[in-house]
Amino acid sequence: MSYVVPKESYNGKVLSLDFGKGEKALVIGGENCLPFLSFEGELPNRPVIACEIQDIAPEDWPDTVKNVYKDVSSDPVTWAKYCQNELKAKAIALRLVSTHPDRENHSAEDAAKTIKDVLSSIDVPLIILGSNHIEKDASVLVAAAEAASGYNCIIGKAQEGNYKTIVAAALAHNHKLIAMSELDINLAKQLNILITQMGFDKERLITDPMCSALGYGLEYTYSVMERIRLAGLFQNDATMQPPILGDVGMYVWKVKETVASGSDVPEWGQLEERGVAWEAMTATAMIISGTNLLIMRHPKAIEIVEKTVAELF
Repeated sequence: MSYVVPKESYNGKVLSLDFGKGEKALVIGGENCLPFLSFEGELPNRPVIACEIQDIAPEDWPDTVKNVYKDVSSDPVTWAKYCQNELKAKAIALRLVSTHPDRENHSAEDAAKTIKDVLSSIDVPLIILGSNHIEKDASVLVAAAEAASGYNCIIGKAQEGNYKTIVAAALAHNHKLIAMSELDINLAKQLNILITQMGFDKERLITDPMCSALGYGLEYTYSVMERIRLAGLFQNDATMQPPILGDVGMYVWKVKETVASGSDVPEWGQLEERGVAWEAMTATAMIISGTNLLIMRHPKAIEIVEKTVAELF
């Protein structure tokens, strides 16, 4: 008797979302089965990895990743072009850290100029991220949405404390939107509902339930993302069907395992290899849990995850 592979049946489907324009535009989501289980359904689009850059040189990145970009990170335009042309990044995520009140406190107008300069120098899709300061992001992302009008960008992150103004800006300038909640499936669902009640199409929404690094709550993050995906597929819950974002790099490159030198903990091995492995393993866990879009930092980690995705597909 031949072996028959057991198969699950699904009632729902992950919504597909496109961003960028022209030949380099990308599409994520669209699957109607769990990650990489192609024998149970359709997986039309691979997860996408965006290479993170910042609008100022990063001071809080460890040298093992900061040194990779030391010749280009002082200028976001040069950095963006390097990622596109040299690293062959499929998408770029620009984080406007300089606008944070505790950093340079740059204005929304400053951020808008940076965005226009970066967009004019690249042709891959752009993700525009605020500084994660709720009050400041409300004004910065409004200006960012206007500056990027016509480019079909992803902007974020809209949170419970500022989503109304950011949603309105994304609506006005026809962008996609990241909705971020704090590691709770009910909070993620509630925020998605609030945003769609403003008239924002759920097919233009990306859910960010927050991320965490390997060894620092990864299993909890994985569980939340997996439950979101199960609700969308098995229960056909429309509020849980947008693609999922994993903002991996910012959480990985600050934990002890990616910054402690080999002389301090020689049994842990070489520092750079350890850091690359930490980011790659965290990102791989994210895509297996259902993440459709990753934001990463180290080119070697990105290369490893791209290879893993290719093999799983």
